[in-house]
Amino acid sequence: MEYAIQVEGLSKHFDNYIAVDNISFSVPRNQIFGFLGPNGSGKSTTIRMLCGVLAPTKGSVRVLDKEVHTNMDYIRQNIGYMSQKFSLYEDLSVEKNLDFYAGIYGLNKSARDARKQELLQMAKLEGKEKRLAGQLSGGWKQRLALGCAMIHRPQLMILDEPTAGVDPLSRREFWAIIRELAGQGTSFLITTHYMDEAESCDLVGFIYNGRMIGEVVSPQQLLVQEQVKGIEDVFVRYVNRMNGDGEGTGEEENNEQSL
Repeated sequence: MEYAIQVEGLSKHFDNYIAVDNISFSVPRNQIFGFLGPNGSGKSTTIRMLCGVLAPTKGSVRVLDKEVHTNMDYIRQNIGYMSQKFSLYEDLSVEKNLDFYAGIYGLNKSARDARKQELLQMAKLEGKEKRLAGQLSGGWKQRLALGCAMIHRPQLMILDEPTAGVDPLSRREFWAIIRELAGQGTSFLITTHYMDEAESCDLVGFIYNGRMIGEVVSPQQLLVQEQVKGIEDVFVRYVNRMNGDGEGTGEEENNEQSL
């Protein structure tokens, strides 16, 4: 099996603080992986190590079958990153934002023009090419940000809470684009606090206090295993077990832990 991400015994220490504590997981290619956990759990630190921004204290990180820190040029050319605060230039048009990011990745004019048309169509931004990015609604901005992050045809996309603050209809449309791209061969790692989005992933994994809890499996498999109604209930049960609070009382909805 070919993997988009392979993490083995990965840890990151900041002086005496352990942000990520000996985690291991693998994500096959062409899958949408939901990386779930509360704020401060270690998600962002892990993502930074996957992107090569941070060096691990120990352990190994392989992305697209390459060791990250010895293949940084390859990693940069083959992954894309997008967050809730992805840096669009609001005083530039939709088209000029795409041009700018095409230039960063060294696309020549013919490749840039062809790719722009593909992305405008993908994001349903045709007819909005001349509109300033700052004039777009939150949902349209996120579509443009996704297009900019994918201008260089990355094999792996890392999306860090990409739909936070976006209205439900725009979130649904954004996820339809993600599913279409995954079907075309792009792998995804996505963090989200929306449980309907988590249940739309092919695979999910949980991190809490820097440690992975449970296995990376499908959301449907988790719900059957735990005999609960939603992914948040699964997470609460996992946390209760880690904290020595037993299997849970069936009143997970009253627990203050949330994703």
